[in-house]
Amino acid sequence: MSQFDAIFQPLAINKLMIRNRVISTAHAEVYSTENGMPTERYIQYYEEKAKGGIGLCVCGGSSPVSIDSPQGWWKSVNMASDDVVPHLQNLADAMHKHGAAIMIQITHMGRRSRWDGGEWPSLMSPSGIREPVHRATCKTIEPEEIWRIIGDFAKATKRAKDGGLDGVELSFAHQHLVDQFWSPRVNKRTDEWGGSFENRMRFGVEILKAVRDEVGPDFAVGIRMTGDEFHPDGLNQDDMKEIAAYYDSLGMIDFFSIVGSGCDTHNTLANVIPNMTYPPEPFIHLAAGIRSVVNVPVMHAQNIKDPVQAARALESGLIDFVGMTRAHLADPHLITKVKLGQTDQIRQCVGANYCIDRQYQGIDVLCIQNAATSREQTMPHIIQKTDGPIRKVVIVGGGPAGMEAARVCAERGHQVTLFEKNSELGGQITIAAQAPQREQIAGITRWFDLELRRLGVNLVFDVTADETMISAENADVVLLAVGGKPFVNQMPEWGADDGLVVSSWDVLSGAVEPGKNVVVYDTICEFSGMSVADFLAAKGAQVEMVTDDIKPGVAVGGTSFPTYYRSLYTRDVVMTSDLMLEKVYKEGDALIAHFENEYTGVKEERVVDQVVIENGVRPDEALYYAFKDGSRNKGQIDIEALFAAQPQPIFSEQGEGYLLYRLGDCNAPRNIHAAIYDALRLCKDL
Repeated sequence: MSQFDAIFQPLAINKLMIRNRVISTAHAEVYSTENGMPTERYIQYYEEKAKGGIGLCVCGGSSPVSIDSPQGWWKSVNMASDDVVPHLQNLADAMHKHGAAIMIQITHMGRRSRWDGGEWPSLMSPSGIREPVHRATCKTIEPEEIWRIIGDFAKATKRAKDGGLDGVELSFAHQHLVDQFWSPRVNKRTDEWGGSFENRMRFGVEILKAVRDEVGPDFAVGIRMTGDEFHPDGLNQDDMKEIAAYYDSLGMIDFFSIVGSGCDTHNTLANVIPNMTYPPEPFIHLAAGIRSVVNVPVMHAQNIKDPVQAARALESGLIDFVGMTRAHLADPHLITKVKLGQTDQIRQCVGANYCIDRQYQGIDVLCIQNAATSREQTMPHIIQKTDGPIRKVVIVGGGPAGMEAARVCAERGHQVTLFEKNSELGGQITIAAQAPQREQIAGITRWFDLELRRLGVNLVFDVTADETMISAENADVVLLAVGGKPFVNQMPEWGADDGLVVSSWDVLSGAVEPGKNVVVYDTICEFSGMSVADFLAAKGAQVEMVTDDIKPGVAVGGTSFPTYYRSLYTRDVVMTSDLMLEKVYKEGDALIAHFENEYTGVKEERVVDQVVIENGVRPDEALYYAFKDGSRNKGQIDIEALFAAQPQPIFSEQGEGYLLYRLGDCNAPRNIHAAIYDALRLCKDL
């Protein structure tokens, strides 16, 4: 018996047989067009998972059934219009030809949205109580509106059926409109829609009746619900078990999809999509609790990243279907690799939450480490061998850009040598992984290391490659991915040249001992500054985090900054905004950090023993300019070809000498995803 047999056992939902137990649960993709119709990009994103062997995908997280439930910044599928049907048919056909099932999540968001966009709707909730996360006011919903929305759910389900989808998931979770009625902390009504348990359940019950009247008993219909709201005055696990048992007893539900935690506050939102600070499957016990009181299959997806976890959850009987949603963003071919015994080749999700944090900013969902995900129209998940000449490729730098370039070039069949000045791969990933909340990001490097060794890349460590050494390789292509250096000397008054300040890299890498009384000055407000403050506080330092921005960590995403805040507040880190660092100077053995308030001009000083500056990086360009003049292309890239995902024209031209390109932060400081995308879109055609 294989350790993964449990994964590959088919199971029926109503009349629908799912070929295995692994699913991709509903999430907002932000890939559809402005009018909410699934695009070719949207379809190919899901089709890639079907090609990769997944059993079921539930698409269209938070897809509205009514025109007054805005699609919002997440650009969900518009299930309020008949125009969607042919687009759904295209999606269904794409999934079914590969043997996968496809459903869609439908909902009315109620108060959980914004009114200041689109058609400028009047948001609604059971009792007119606003939601903290979206900060939007709302009206108290009227009975006539309740009945209209009940009908809208039925119509939307019919559209899904007419579009060839295999089922729908009704979202009664995440404090959408239906479960707003469930919760006494939000529902203060005294009419037939509030008060008693039955009255609070009535809205969901009437939706189920209307849906079944519209599509009949054989179409798969399930609900997504929360296992525990995690509010002192909210619905707890026992309450949710009572609700699940009640709805199950109606005989109209074919599955439950259980998610841990409510998400109507910033703190609880972080629970819903657990990042790398959480333990594996932190809320599976909530799903198991629901499973103990219902008679239909139960799904669950939260921080289940690898097939061993998935098989264990299924074998133990905790759940019936295991959701591996972010895992399939990282590697849509996960199931095929398990089936072929290639588990070491699975690009495993590290829980960076780059994907979902982008969604909460209203931009397309991308994977931090897989630049092909959602770009299936132009970027390959499986790299094909070149049908042109085999080239000798030299890469300098083993950070994310260099590792991806080496992987892709080796997959193409080229002879690849990678020089890395340190004793291991990773670059800035290795530095980031030293922080208390970022250890798991090192998983990106572990996968690349395994792949480069499998592909036979010549890895040369502990060597600072110079012009002579690289020239001796007689390369056809030289790719520079040497990254950058901390930009701590932007202002001479900061005293970097006099050794008065250090960078976040210095501290996290261990090059500099942590101080005891430290100011962290962070102009970037992303992960690095928060990480070094957390690191220092964990080492026992007294830390004040200062920024000239509106608040520390303001550029850290919605599911990530709350976990930092939990830690920083617990460790008594002082967080100060709106102060610009003017200068740093010494007074005896002490350092004086001199600040000025951007708005008032008031000057303040801090007496500390260490000043840490996080001001991003500057490209390390020395090697590039040493090689530029000798290269055939003068280091230039054809931007039109690059942006069109086409091969560089010079790739097909004959000529003497080498081609030169720089990737990642060596070109311009950005992030891990950008570095990997740089490498993939250039090297896929080399």
